Parts: sequence; structure tokens; C-alpha cells
Amino acid sequence: MIRCREIEPTDLDAVANLLAHGFARRPRYYWMNGLRRMSVRDVPQGFPRFGYMLDYAGMPVGVLLLIYTAREDGCGTSIRCNLSSWYVDPAYRNYASMLTSVAQRHKQVTYINISPAHWTWRTIEAQGFHAYCGGVFFSFPALSSLAKSMRVEIVPQDVKAIDGLSEADVVLLARHASCGCLSVVCRAGDGRVYPFVLLPMRIRGVRVPAMRLIYCHDVADYVACANAIGRFLLWRGRIMIALDANGSMNDLVGFYRGHRGRKYFKGPHRPRLADLSDSELVIYGP
Repeated sequence: MIRCREIEPTDLDAVANLLAHGFARRPRYYWMNGLRRMSVRDVPQGFPRFGYMLDYAGMPVGVLLLIYTAREDGCGTSIRCNLSSWYVDPAYRNYASMLTSVAQRHKQVTYINISPAHWTWRTIEAQGFHAYCGGVFFSFPALSSLAKSMRVEIVPQDVKAIDGLSEADVVLLARHASCGCLSVVCRAGDGRVYPFVLLPMRIRGVRVPAMRLIYCHDVADYVACANAIGRFLLWRGRIMIALDANGSMNDLVGFYRGHRGRKYFKGPHRPRLADLSDSELVIYGP
């Protein structure tokens, strides 16, 4: 008998085995590393820690990983859920809709899908999702306009406070540094401080060393700090930064690709660009 239930800590080994079978390019340790991170992170009360599975005789035959995060804004606390990796054994595909219907039942939650395969776009849209990001802009930040009197500082994972930043920003930077991201702040000559989270990435078909922009307050902040960040990264062998975009960006040197990087959301809060914090890219890896 098939039933849909929450993934429990005792299921993790079997879940990793199933995902490694379903995603041939991802080794088992990739999934175990991410699931271990999920086991210790803060999860909003009342929501599953790992996601849901289709259970047949105590074993997973289908999996949908979920990443819930509580987010503070001017209107209070909102909940965002990254619908991550989905796989169902072919013999049980008739039950696959059980996973999606259970996972998306909370009307107050904003669901995001940041890595949909292009052949799933129509299906996702039929489920009520809307695209909020059309593609990716690949920038060469060191070629951007020079910003005077701006310096870049690395934020360690054990940081407790940073002059000019809120406690929430400091906690976010430290949390992402502990997951292998490069957390930095740019300090401008006028005293303003800009937080950024970057993640090393590989671009299929492109051999240029690159980073993914995971988080900043606003895309305009990245434009303002691009040259300083670019020169900082050159010393670390990285010359390109990929960021979510909805078209070409005249203030940056680079190129836009609309056939890759589309992202969807469903729920009360439209996600903004330049915020992939606490997402599958961070927890499980690029």
C-alpha cells in the first residue's frame, strides 16, 4: 500500500540511495551532505524538516525535498519553501501527484522552484506557478566602472557582529559561510556597507571560472560594488559572476541568457531577484 508521509531521520540513508539512483550525475554523498545540513538547520514550526516521501512497505519509492525558511520583512514573518529535488520510481509514477498536492497545500506559504527543467515549464505553470526570473546574466565584474574608496572583506562563519549591518544580516552571512559560500561585505567610502553571498559554480559548456550571486539586498547594490568584487575575485581565480535577471543589464559588462535559469513561484509573496539564500544551491550545492 502506498502512502505519502514526511521524511524522518531514519529514512535518510534510503532517501539518499533513491535520489542517487534517480539523478545519475549526483553521487550519494552529495545527497547525504545536504540531508545532514537539513537535519541541523532551523525549520519553521509545523513544517517538515526534509520533505515528503512515497512509502511502500517502509521504503521510499518517491521523494520531494522541501526547504522551509522563515523570513522577516516589514509586514512580519512570512514562510518560503524551496521545492527541491523530485524523483519517483517509474513503477510508482501513478502516485507522483500525491507528493506535489501534499507539498503545496499551505496557502500562506510562498513556494519557489529555482531549477525547473525546460520540459517541465508547462506543467509547472499549469499548477499555478508564475515565472519571476527569466534567465541569467553572466557578468565580468572587474570590467565594470571603478568605484572609488571601496574595499571588500571576507566574513567568517564565526562572526558575531559587523559594523554597519543588522543582526539578521550578520547571522545570514555567517550561516551561509558555514555552508561553503563566500560571504563578504563591501565598505564604501561614504560609510555604507553592502552584504553579499557568493557560491562557486560550474557552467555547462563554459570553462570560465565563475561564482553565483546568492544574496544581496538589491541588484543595484551589486552594480555599485561590481568592480570592487571583481578585482577581489581575480586574486582567487574567478572572473565571472552569474546573477538572476530578466534581461540584459546595461550597467554591467557581460551577456544575458534567457534559455537557462528560469525560476517560478506560487503564493502570496513574489520573490525578488538576488535572493537565493537558504535555497537548494546553498544546502545541497550547485
